[in-house]
Amino acid sequence: MGGFFFKANDSKRLVEWYGKHLGLKTDQYGSTFWWKDKEGNDCSTQWSPFAADTTYFSPSEKQFMQNFRVENLEALLEKLKQEGVTIVGDFETYDYGKFGWILDPEGNKIELWEPIDSAFQ
Repeated sequence: MGGFFFKANDSKRLVEWYGKHLGLKTDQYGSTFWWKDKEGNDCSTQWSPFAADTTYFSPSEKQFMQNFRVENLEALLEKLKQEGVTIVGDFETYDYGKFGWILDPEGNKIELWEPIDSAFQ
């Protein structure tokens, strides 16, 4: 799991609440959870509330979006496209990884992330 994102009426206040009452180490984006993969590499999973009026989850109308960590995003997107999976937009590359988006059969938007975890340390 790369992350869980959800809409909130007051995302800033919610982040502060989780930090104060549940002890999450938070920043303006939410909280990053660090763990090790099978090879002992540092990996991260992100918990992030988004503004209630965000369009980032579009075209899904759900209040949440899942993010999955993947390997070789470009090859995976090509495979999914061949299988008839709906691809949303073009993949994007940043210094912390590559991103692509798909829709599941119920119209839930799913973010696929080929991470560069070292960018967060």
